Amino acid sequence: MRTNELVAGPGEDILIPVKADPYQNRTSLEFGFRARRFQEVQRLIERILAERGRAEILDLGGTEKYWLIGEDFIQANRHRLHFTVVNNEEQSVEKPDLFDFQFGSATDPNLFRGRRFDLVHSNSVIEHVGIWRDMEMFAANARRLAPRYYIQTPNYWFAYEPHFRFPGFQYLPERVRVEMIMRYSLGFFRKIADRREAEEIIYHHRLLSTRQMRTLFPDAAVSHEKLFGLNKSIIAIRDR
Repeated sequence: MRTNELVAGPGEDILIPVKADPYQNRTSLEFGFRARRFQEVQRLIERILAERGRAEILDLGGTEKYWLIGEDFIQANRHRLHFTVVNNEEQSVEKPDLFDFQFGSATDPNLFRGRRFDLVHSNSVIEHVGIWRDMEMFAANARRLAPRYYIQTPNYWFAYEPHFRFPGFQYLPERVRVEMIMRYSLGFFRKIADRREAEEIIYHHRLLSTRQMRTLFPDAAVSHEKLFGLNKSIIAIRDR
């Protein structure tokens, strides 16, 4: 099973949670956060358009549907924009003049070897790719493939875990987290009957701290998205 924005390393099993679609309700909290994040993404794209007249954007681990958050802006500039989406979950493209899809892993060191984009974008993906080494490969690709990038991830130190919707879930020992999702339906996940499946789900949900994001993206400006004055998520931006 897989998340709709999950990219794992080569040969890994992928997991799909039972997940509500935030795009069905544009008044939802999740859609609101994503729409506010897009304001910064839009500013990056506008700078590229001012410099080059056209923008090639690579979305690591995303979906075409995700970009509905910027639908009005994208529609107004559709002849000057093109998006390439990389994901290891097969997808169909509804707007082929705007979007290309490539099946693959965002941790593959040979991803788009010899090709460059204007902007690399990723929303809530890096925490799903696996262990630290996988995160390093993901970050290396983001830094290699474009002069600008925008990478967002939930903050480990924000006590409300966003995938399992359980306060402090990420701080529990791994074996306890496995037992919990086998016993209860939590967040995006139904109750998991199979232990291996539960272990795989926990393996692919590893939140990062601000310090870790700064280590992975040393050439970025790292900031926070806040909720009630607390750092809800971490955003790394390189704009040059």
